[in-house]
Amino acid sequence: MSTVYEQLITLLESQRARYRVVGHPAEGRSDLVAAIRGTHPGQGAKAMLCKNKADNEGWVLAILPGDRKLDFRKVAAAGNLRKATLATPEEAERETGCVIGAIPPFTFSPRIKLVVDPGLIERFPEIAFNAGRLDTSIILDSSDYVRIAQPLLEPVCV
Repeated sequence: MSTVYEQLITLLESQRARYRVVGHPAEGRSDLVAAIRGTHPGQGAKAMLCKNKADNEGWVLAILPGDRKLDFRKVAAAGNLRKATLATPEEAERETGCVIGAIPPFTFSPRIKLVVDPGLIERFPEIAFNAGRLDTSIILDSSDYVRIAQPLLEPVCV
């Protein structure tokens, strides 16, 4: 079975995406990793796995700019959830194959709905994200990201 990183590279190559890979010390905080990779914190695609609070189902991978905060009411509305809450670290790793902080803004599971705040892709020509690993980032053309990931574009920030 391939790693999330390998799946990402295969996907980006097959879709002829404009991207580059940046290796760096392991870091999970979006502000610190932005400084390490030389990008603006707002370019960082912060990935937060959410679920329906009532039944622990209805997975939504909410993607927002690294310098913004998540609005759970907006996530619930975008994902058709009664009330959204964060997945536990164990649930996030089970559902995405990645530890928290390493989850990329892509989903390889049909169970997870991908919702992206439009502010992420409107502000910068490139987005940056940890590529399934805490020590490796990808900087990807924003228009290629939308074309390949085909997310639901809905506001999810406070």
